[in-house]
Amino acid sequence: QVQLVESGGGLVQAGGSLRLSCAASGRTFSSYAMGWFRQAPGKEREFVAAINWSGVSTDYADSVKGRFTISRDNAKNTAYLEMNSLKPEDTAVYYCAGRRGVSWGNVPYNYWGQGTQVTVSS
Repeated sequence: QVQLVESGGGLVQAGGSLRLSCAASGRTFSSYAMGWFRQAPGKEREFVAAINWSGVSTDYADSVKGRFTISRDNAKNTAYLEMNSLKPEDTAVYYCAGRRGVSWGNVPYNYWGQGTQVTVSS
């Protein structure tokens, strides 16, 4: 089992940048695919980005392609979401998620963090 803790959220102006981190406990982080999801008020949670266990393969929602970058450092048990050119519509609670197995991407995840708020002002 793995526990996930997000950090790095905050308030930023439109066009600005933030870097979210997801720190994982345990010694099996490198075997987990990782994903980032977000949920805006009154909306369903949506997929943002995912990365496979090695970090070689990534996937993004169309709404963030070219602006967000997902990465991981298995030596530090941490996944990241670099967010650039932020827009007010990116405002949401951002969650990191992990799952074991070969599947990755916009798939069901077993483990979730508590979320971190990102607010983009216009």
